[in-house]
Amino acid sequence: MRGRGIQLLSQVLLQCYSLLQEKEVLHLVLFYENRLQDHHLVIPSVLQGLRALSMCEVLSPGLAVSVLKAIFQEVHVQSLLQLDRHTVYSIITNFMGTREEELKGLGADFTFGFIQVMDGEKDPRNLLVAFQIVRDLIAKNYALGPFVEELFEVTSCYFPIDFTPPPNDPHGIQREDLILSLRAVLASTPQFAEFLLPLLIEKMDSDLQSAKLDSLQTLTACCAIYGQKELQEFLPSLWSSLRREVFQTASEKVEAECLAALHALSACLSCSVLRSDTEDLLDSFLSSILQDCRHHLCEPDMKLVWPSAKLLQAAAGASLRAYHCVTSSVLPLLLEQYTKHPQSSQRRTILEMLLGFLELQQKWGHVEEDESTLLSLRAPVCSVVFSALTDPSVQLQLVGIRALTVLGSLQALVPGFLSPSDLELVVDHLIRLALHEEDSQSSEAAMEAAGSLAPLYPKVFSGHMVPRLEEELQSERQEESPRDHCSLQQRCLQALAAVSTHTSIVRETVPVLLQHLRKVQKGSEAGNAQDMVSVCQSLHRVALQCQQDAESCWYYHQTVVPCLLAMAVQAAMQESTHPLLGKALLEEEVLAAMVPVISAATTHLSPELAAQSVSHVVPLFLDGEVSFLPQNSFPCSFQPFEDGECLEAQRRLVALLMAFVCSLPRNVAIPQQERLLRELLALSCSCNCPFTATTAAKCFAGLVNKHLAGQQLDEILQLAVNRMELGLAEGPCRMQALTLLLWVTKALVLRYHPLSSRLTDKLLGLLGDTELGPAAADGFSLLMAESPDVLHKGCHADVRIMFRQRFFTDNVPKLVQGFHGAGPDVKANYLKGLSHVLNHLPKPVLVTELPTLLSLLLEALSCSDRVVQLSTLSCLQPLLLEAPQIMSLHVDTLVTKFLSLTSSPTMAVRIAALRCAHALTSLPTTVLLPYKARVIRALAKPLDDKKRLVRKEAVAARGEWFLLGSPGR
Repeated sequence: MRGRGIQLLSQVLLQCYSLLQEKEVLHLVLFYENRLQDHHLVIPSVLQGLRALSMCEVLSPGLAVSVLKAIFQEVHVQSLLQLDRHTVYSIITNFMGTREEELKGLGADFTFGFIQVMDGEKDPRNLLVAFQIVRDLIAKNYALGPFVEELFEVTSCYFPIDFTPPPNDPHGIQREDLILSLRAVLASTPQFAEFLLPLLIEKMDSDLQSAKLDSLQTLTACCAIYGQKELQEFLPSLWSSLRREVFQTASEKVEAECLAALHALSACLSCSVLRSDTEDLLDSFLSSILQDCRHHLCEPDMKLVWPSAKLLQAAAGASLRAYHCVTSSVLPLLLEQYTKHPQSSQRRTILEMLLGFLELQQKWGHVEEDESTLLSLRAPVCSVVFSALTDPSVQLQLVGIRALTVLGSLQALVPGFLSPSDLELVVDHLIRLALHEEDSQSSEAAMEAAGSLAPLYPKVFSGHMVPRLEEELQSERQEESPRDHCSLQQRCLQALAAVSTHTSIVRETVPVLLQHLRKVQKGSEAGNAQDMVSVCQSLHRVALQCQQDAESCWYYHQTVVPCLLAMAVQAAMQESTHPLLGKALLEEEVLAAMVPVISAATTHLSPELAAQSVSHVVPLFLDGEVSFLPQNSFPCSFQPFEDGECLEAQRRLVALLMAFVCSLPRNVAIPQQERLLRELLALSCSCNCPFTATTAAKCFAGLVNKHLAGQQLDEILQLAVNRMELGLAEGPCRMQALTLLLWVTKALVLRYHPLSSRLTDKLLGLLGDTELGPAAADGFSLLMAESPDVLHKGCHADVRIMFRQRFFTDNVPKLVQGFHGAGPDVKANYLKGLSHVLNHLPKPVLVTELPTLLSLLLEALSCSDRVVQLSTLSCLQPLLLEAPQIMSLHVDTLVTKFLSLTSSPTMAVRIAALRCAHALTSLPTTVLLPYKARVIRALAKPLDDKKRLVRKEAVAARGEWFLLGSPGR
């Protein structure tokens, strides 16, 4: 009865403790303290009442101490249930938060009392709170007195944490939570060092990897607060354990944590303040490391070379002092070993180690000449790196190129490291590797290195490398075959682009690239369309590299865009009058290659400069205003939107207009925009050339997507809908009307425009059209996929988040309904449209909808259309990995379909089917075992497929099925 009465009172207090007055709190505290002496069945309710009172703001001074003394004295906490123990921890936590000074007045008695409360705690929920209390005791400087070791023992007994949360644990406490909480306690004070470090050394020798990792991570954390005094006694044992683990472990995780701990130890010793009468522990510690590792660098078999190098680099990377101490001993030895070992593989290993030490130098910034070990080794280091660049071994060359990049970057940190003659030699090596090295890996690496070093030495590269590349580009070597000459030109173009990473160099390389493009345009070789594409690809790379620098970006734009437009206009006019001249520039692949160049040159312009540029480009296409173009004396007027067969070539240049206007920032006003939209709309619906009609439709859609909402937009969209409906009804332009419908629908879907649902319904209706149905089905891929040239975020399009999910929710039910109601001759169109939508949907969304759609996907696998098959297989493969339980319900059908499609006449379908058969092995083993023999037999046939890629997938899939059900799988 007493217990029930106190329980009621405590429940009331937990609701209204904030309303109590000081005298009432005093009276209640005295009552509850007295009740702590009552029968043990009453104690839980008493503790609940005290928890309520511990949260009162009007608690009189001294009462907090009184309550805690009573609990420490009267309650055997560890005999209570988990919830009641948690209540005690909550009372302590509340008082520590509000009555800190009073509790500190207890001195070490408070610490001792808490140790008694916590001793023997086992519940993870309570341990998290208890660990936090210990952290606060230490962080807030409560007196530990003679109880440091006891406090350490009461917490360290849980180290290392061995806890596996029960399945479906409602509390959500993970092992990692306990590990981090305990680590914060153990690494919170140097006072624990003498007890903790022996424990860590012991646990490092454990057979359990988790114990090793926890010990190493805790050691790393401790080094942040320890000094030389705490570490001194244990350094030899710590080094011995770390060395043994790195030399012997097979675990990359353990090795990484050992190196991190060694780095932390070295950093800790580097930071400790030295007194004149104390030993420099960093020197003696590094001497031990050098003594144990240095000789391994000289062993002929090189077994322990890498572990030794990693240990030395971990220690050296902790401070500049440590770096000087280690490198002054190790670098001369590595240089000596490089010359002693003639084999390329051994030289590569030594150079990679040398490279690791060179990269560490970059951490310390500018270094005085007299402090730099590297400066004294300048000549042999350069000699080793340069010799690697001329070695026949590609792998050694690649390491040499990486080392060359690091050497170049060291010049700023170690002045005088590379002389002007050395820099010229660097450039010579890069040119030779980039242009004349047979292996493409070395060539590409050399170009990347040139791009990295060019901003550091712009004068050297613009004065030495660019002229050499220009000379190679223009040279006509008679002894070379046309193929070799083409390859050399290709590499020259790539190298010119790669090196264009500084404004002054861009001003040198861009004119060279444009001059070469003009030269190719005037040529008559059969392959000059491909040459033009190569130049455009190089120009595109330069454009991307210029985007982050406003000066480079504007120079590039005002130099390249007018030049490309002038060349294209000139070619189009020549096509009208002299059909054989300039024809290559008007080919689809060349214009398509010019689009990303103009787009990349435009997207990062400031609004002011973009407005300046658009005021020239739009009048060029609408009014034939060519005055801003270089070399603007053209034989006839430029009228791309006028009718007439002779103007077909000019109309193709709408692709370049699209690249420009669709890449402008949204806040840039486009002059004569309404007129431009009407012209594009007319061209997209009437032009017989599919390339021109498509680019006009894309340009129209790109402008509509960014157009401000309002009456003007509504009018132009209504006009577009009328033209599309008329075009789709009948006549020769149905495909052009469908293309326009697709692109306008995409533009509106992306910005959530209300008209998008009406246009999507029109597209769904076309799936039942025998002529346009297949193309309309493929259009769903266009709606969902990322477009490379227009209507993406990179060109400032209005793209709302989760538009794909919204499209899926709105339209997939309609696709399913249409499929069920469609005739047999058009059912495949609905399946194709559905598979395209699902293929581009985020997988987590697709998994949630899988139960309702899986039967349709399985039916799609029976469709004879290879696009439907391929799209459906691509959709199913990740689902087998992410939703195995749902897919298991249909395993019989899946096995049958996949095995059937491994014999498809289409290689891509065979590969996709084999990948799905491979992914099937992620389903529960018990479900798959009945099919194991059948699948292994069926997969024997594609092992003899005539295509290597198919055979490769068959081997991987069949191997997994063989291992199904094996022990340890």
